[in-house]
Amino acid sequence: MIYGYAGTTLRIDLTDEKIIKEPLKQEWVDGYIGGRGFTAKILFDENPPDVDPYDEDNIFIIAMGPLSGHLLPASGKTHFGTKSPATGGYGDSNMGGHFGVNMKYAGYDVMILKGKAKQQSYIFIEDDNVEIRPAEQYWGKGSTQVEEELKKELGEDFQILTIGPAGENLVKFACISHDFGRQAGRIGIGAVLGSKNIKAIAVKGTKSIPVFDPAGLLQKGKETYAACRAKPGFTAWTPQGTAGITDWCNNVGALPTRNFKTSYCDYADKINGQAILKELKITDKGCFACPIPCGKYGFAKTKLGNAYVEGPEYETLSLLGSNCEVKDIHEIAYLNYICDELGLDTCSGGAVVSFALECYEKGLISKEDMGMDVKFGDLESIVHILKIITERKGIGNALADGVKAAAEIIGNDSDKFAIHVKGLEWTGYESRNAPGMMLGYMTADIGAHHGRCWVLGNDVAGSADAGNVTDLITSKQNTTTLSKAKHEHVVPIVLKSQHTRPAFDILGTCRLQYMEIGLETDYYEDLFYTITGKKLKWDELLKLSEKIWTLNRMYNFREISDFGRKYDYPPARFYEEPIPDGPNKGHFIALDVIEQMLDEYYSARGWDNNGYPTEETLINFGLA
Repeated sequence: MIYGYAGTTLRIDLTDEKIIKEPLKQEWVDGYIGGRGFTAKILFDENPPDVDPYDEDNIFIIAMGPLSGHLLPASGKTHFGTKSPATGGYGDSNMGGHFGVNMKYAGYDVMILKGKAKQQSYIFIEDDNVEIRPAEQYWGKGSTQVEEELKKELGEDFQILTIGPAGENLVKFACISHDFGRQAGRIGIGAVLGSKNIKAIAVKGTKSIPVFDPAGLLQKGKETYAACRAKPGFTAWTPQGTAGITDWCNNVGALPTRNFKTSYCDYADKINGQAILKELKITDKGCFACPIPCGKYGFAKTKLGNAYVEGPEYETLSLLGSNCEVKDIHEIAYLNYICDELGLDTCSGGAVVSFALECYEKGLISKEDMGMDVKFGDLESIVHILKIITERKGIGNALADGVKAAAEIIGNDSDKFAIHVKGLEWTGYESRNAPGMMLGYMTADIGAHHGRCWVLGNDVAGSADAGNVTDLITSKQNTTTLSKAKHEHVVPIVLKSQHTRPAFDILGTCRLQYMEIGLETDYYEDLFYTITGKKLKWDELLKLSEKIWTLNRMYNFREISDFGRKYDYPPARFYEEPIPDGPNKGHFIALDVIEQMLDEYYSARGWDNNGYPTEETLINFGLA
């Protein structure tokens, strides 16, 4: 018995149809705790070097943390890991909902898939019963449609992961869907499942998880919920969720618009959180045990059709909204629905579509290649592009591999406005006036993702605390105070955020209680103790997070032959083109400043000038 853990690793060899259950390794528990820690360790140790992401030997990992599944705020996180089709390097993703909770209740902390099923299949798990079942009848169908059909077949108590047609067709930014609106996206995790002929995973668990101090956990859980409700940000955050940041981002000049050509639009009030409440919302929707439900379930009406959908979240509003110049909240929500059904990550989906629209506008993509005349802001155009990407039809075949790969095919300097780092498309924060955010995107281990670092508050308002953003959003003063932070002071703040934000992925709980409403870290220390019986100081968790960051850097060097400093550069648009309008008009971050930030960042991390961890650093983390 290991307190806080189900105690079993489930291994499934799809090729040989072998199902093996083995005790959870104490080495993993002691050295990496859970979630993101497990995926990083297992991928580095067990994945064959130089394996193609779509090769059957590339492993697919699902891992939960010790806080997953307990009665404490937002403990429903599930973590995924694999070699990323999008970048060719380390890839992980996570989602909320109820899936990982049921995996633990079924008895499993980790599931490792290997091989390729002989036929189109899904995995069935009900406690000790694990099967590989045929899924031909589900192949080709949308993600939410299949989830609904499987629930009707198996029962509402089953929690379902699905992929859409994009995953089946190996689109490199295909996601995994769950709970009719929750996704694990960004790095192409859905395409890896598709390459293994797996359409879905269904799980139902009825077991319990051993806890060191059940009475103490009950008391501490109640205290933590009460602390969340007492925070000033509780009532400010919950009504709009992540969409509540839209106006603030626009006012400070950080809202990506027209393929990141600029950072401000004059229609933000039509696509913000208030627009969702007024035009779309039916009800709030939260994940397992969450006190601040950020999901907004609503109904969209458009000329192309109507749809029930969870969202849009801020990232979808920015990337499929302003970045594609869509000015109608119903249309953005409908695009959200289309991406959910097709199984496309909305961040990369919006970035790829806006890149394609700019290429078409510049005459770099022909009408024949595109299949129709397309333009920014047109719903029919954007739906068409999303569908040809999913079908890999015409230019959609190139776009399905992401903006980096597409730019290599299209040429004509299109790489300058292909907005990505390491092959992963940029998310919803334009950063030419935000050196900390720029550096965070540049150096993130999985590619350009705000989930690894969010320090826009420091860039914009000079606030060194990247923990609670609610005060920034609700403060009128901070919406007019720009760039107090100078680039030479951002490295320590970026490092802090890169260690803090992913720390919650190790524990198996959502970071929003800390990030958005400012829940103190003492609660996590106490909850960890009552669950596991082990003392874990917050600084120790951050040190482990730093170790994992270094391990992932080593994985990228191992897997990508020419990996190094050049993979940490942003697109040329960000250091060659000043912002043309809005509050940050004229701003950009010059290449020599980017070089200086990288030098300081590498030095602070204990890496050499090419970004390779020094022997001393590896020894310090026990990785030599």
